Amino acid sequence: VLIKNAAVLEVLEKVDTIVIDKTGTLTQGRPELTKLETLGDWRASEVLRLAAAVEQQSEHPLAQAVVRKSQADALSIPEASNFTSITGGGVRATVDGHELLIGKASLLEAQDVTDLAIGRERAAEHQRSGATVIFVAIDARLAAIMVISDPIKESTPAALGALHELGLQVVMLTGDAQPTAQAVAQQLGIDQFEAGVSPQDKYEFVQRLKSEGKIVAMAGDGINDAPALALADVGIAMGTGTGVAMESAGVTLVGGDLRGI
Repeated sequence: VLIKNAAVLEVLEKVDTIVIDKTGTLTQGRPELTKLETLGDWRASEVLRLAAAVEQQSEHPLAQAVVRKSQADALSIPEASNFTSITGGGVRATVDGHELLIGKASLLEAQDVTDLAIGRERAAEHQRSGATVIFVAIDARLAAIMVISDPIKESTPAALGALHELGLQVVMLTGDAQPTAQAVAQQLGIDQFEAGVSPQDKYEFVQRLKSEGKIVAMAGDGINDAPALALADVGIAMGTGTGVAMESAGVTLVGGDLRGI
């Protein structure tokens, strides 16, 4: 445990609520693409090749899972152009003359993508087991869903048990869909969770808790956690995460083991 600022020790003693990010904090943060289900005439290898072209321009852990899978399958990844990242929603780019939009169902819905209902149906079953599902639209039609699994860290159940014994309220915030978040929260016995949250939502959630008089510690590992980490009474960063998260936090858990709290 690295303590950057000794004053946080005085505050930590008074903390009554701990807000925890899911990916890379409760989970290992090295997600793997375990399944790709296509719709229509698309072949899985072709969708993966096009999706990887877009995702290799993103630093998100889920994007990296797609790229790793395409490399493992020895696919030749084309160049993508006009890449845009939509905060908390997904990414878009042009590849081989096709317009790709990859991300949450809500993002694709807002962009009038067709065939979403079928994809949502298929996704639900995977989400109930705690997996994350990413939707891939090609030329404004849903082409595939990608199922990504990120196992819970071995140390997580014991860490949460210890935090509960200390009488702390544990809240999980995640950008993941409701069914995925619910499955993880039930598995880990988490008191409260919020799904589908953006970085701004995380910040506002911590702000709300503080305005209710709670003393809040926030644990996270990513760029999107940095604003909330900085706002919390105590920010706790995973040493396995991004530099910007560690810059924003008063405490760093070097190996990313939550038992350090």
